[in-house]
Order: sequence, then C-alpha cells, then structure tokens
Amino acid sequence: RAAAHGLTPPLSPEGFIAELSSLGQNVSRETFSGLETYAALLVKWQKAINLVSPDSLKDLWRRHFLDSAQLLPLLPEGEAAITDFGSGGGFPGLVLAILTRRQVHLIESDARKCAFLREVAHAAGVGQRVTVLNRRFDQLEPWKAPVITARACANLGELLEHVAPFLAPESLCLFLKGAKADDELTEARRHWNMLLERRRSVTDSSGTILILKDLKRRDKP
Repeated sequence: RAAAHGLTPPLSPEGFIAELSSLGQNVSRETFSGLETYAALLVKWQKAINLVSPDSLKDLWRRHFLDSAQLLPLLPEGEAAITDFGSGGGFPGLVLAILTRRQVHLIESDARKCAFLREVAHAAGVGQRVTVLNRRFDQLEPWKAPVITARACANLGELLEHVAPFLAPESLCLFLKGAKADDELTEARRHWNMLLERRRSVTDSSGTILILKDLKRRDKP
C-alpha cells in the first residue's frame, strides 16, 4: 500500500475516499466538498506562500489529506478536542476538523499560514469549531489537551517539551513521523516514560505513527 513516492500515480479524490473506506471511515458528500475546497485553496495559496513542499502538491490527496486522515481510527471515542502543534498548511489538524465534529485548536507561529488556515476553515464550513492561534508554543497560556497531534513539527524530544504544559493524565498524542522515528524515540526515552504504540503509515513506507499515552518526565515525580 505504501509505495515509494513518485513511483505510483497520484491518488485521485475518488481513490482517497476508497482508502478511507478501507480504514473503516466513510465520508459524506458535504465533508468531501469541504476537502475539495481545501485542496483548491491550497493550490491557490501555494503560489504565494510555501505551505507544503512543491513536489508533494502533485499528490496532495495522498501526501497530505490521506496522511492526515489515517489518524481518524486512532482518535478516542467521543468528541474530545484536538490540539494540533505546528499546523503549517493544516496537516493533520484541519483535515481532522473537516472529517470529524470535534473542536480543533491549530497552533501556528507564521501569520500568513494562519490567514490561510482561517480562510480554509471558513470556506469548508468548520470555522465555528476551529481556533487558529498565531503564537509560538512558549507564548501560549497552556490548557489541558485530551488529544494532541503533530506532523513534521520538531524532533520528538523537542516536541514533547512543547506539549508538556498541555498534558493531562488522559492525554493521547498522535505524531506522524518519518524515517528517523527510532532514533528520536531512543533519545526521547532518556527523559520520558511513556506507553507507546506504533502504526506503519499508509502513505509512506518509511513513515510511522507514534501513539503515546501516560507521558511522564523521568526526572520529575
């Protein structure tokens, strides 16, 4: 399923729906329309600001939408809010906002990217559930976040330092990681105790989803 980038044809919107179905997730017409709006705005804004790597835009339904949507089956039951660190172009947080009924907080320090995120949220009809925070992590007044997501934000050790003030005992972290996940885990475990599950990415043969619970610093009680 996870063929090397560039060796498979781009995933079509219909292919995206089929892939999601294989993950046990169905997409309503209205929801899919929101993602199509997102895709069109991503292509439009990319000409002015660098939201994603230009090469990845050719296969955006796989590289960005499916890559984000593969977290859906891993979300806890109910409608616990999602806090997305380093949202960038909105992956995975804004995709999850469109595909679920959850409140989503998108944290992004780049003002232009925040303008993009707000426009997409409004145009896709999820503006009331999405909060875009144009702040650096250390400038935020922390809150207890039940679900924390991040993709290509920082190495794991650094990322855990950022999310630490937001952790509650029941917090679930879902981090999309690349080929260096093992090295990052080895380093992070020197400073953190955690319950860890791993899933192979469905979009990238070298990618890994880290599912972290019960995060506690080793050097603090």
